[in-house]
Amino acid sequence: MRSSDRIRYKIQTATVTEKLIAINVLVFVLFFLLRTISFLFQLPSNFLLEWFVFPKEPMEFLMKPWSIITYSFLHSGIWHILSNMLILYFSGIYFLNYFSPKRLLNYYFLGVIIGALVYMLSYNLFPAFQGTGRSYLMGASAGVMAVLIGIATHVPNMRVRLMLIGSVKFWWIAAFLLVLDIIQIPMGNAGGHLAHLGGAALGYFYTTQLQKGNDIGKWFENIMDSVASLFKPKERKAKMKTVYRTGKTSKNTSRSGRTQRINKDEKQKRVDAILDKISKSGYESLSKAEKDFLFQAGKED
Repeated sequence: MRSSDRIRYKIQTATVTEKLIAINVLVFVLFFLLRTISFLFQLPSNFLLEWFVFPKEPMEFLMKPWSIITYSFLHSGIWHILSNMLILYFSGIYFLNYFSPKRLLNYYFLGVIIGALVYMLSYNLFPAFQGTGRSYLMGASAGVMAVLIGIATHVPNMRVRLMLIGSVKFWWIAAFLLVLDIIQIPMGNAGGHLAHLGGAALGYFYTTQLQKGNDIGKWFENIMDSVASLFKPKERKAKMKTVYRTGKTSKNTSRSGRTQRINKDEKQKRVDAILDKISKSGYESLSKAEKDFLFQAGKED
């Protein structure tokens, strides 16, 4: 397999969690490369960054409304992005065992949006933040907490094994991180911790509503589908051809058509079975033959 095919294979088979992590890491590296170049040539380093971080001032937000999403792909340092991506990877594994990839994106981005709004509201409501200068929010923590708390609410008593600790219930992990955010509010980065709590609240509310049969994120999923459809290539209509056939040829063609349909149905059943296996046991549980078959099916489609 050529290196280009191998890369495409990895992208096609990556989970939505792994793709989110890859985008976050890529943006992190890009912005720090720009920061390094700015340092070497003594150029303003924060000019571009300020257009994508989320501000506390409502009027400034109206000037750059996209920042309510873009801020989540920016991180202040190695530890900031490392901790966020580790928690996202951990919670994403369990989340995708119970929910679809699209729903994970709903949790993640709605958590990001609610976290930003809680941050803005807090800085303009609580007396503790009166008189502070310019302040900006960055980081994926609100979205990550939405995913983590969402799945912890769905399976609170499921036990997971952690290194050096052993087996613990899922809700213990969620409660520990929530308490950690609450007690750190007076210690620094108060706005960031409040945003985390906003994302966590969204995750809890979303799951409890799903348990009642209400999908509060369906509207957001529809928006994402509409945006994604704009980038899909339009299918070309096949040109109509007049074909003259004898009765014998028609019979052979009909038989051939039925055979192709049967083969296509069998192929789809095998693909569905492999996808079910991935959702239950993860991609690494597939055999080499199953991985190759899935990759080939993706290329043919």
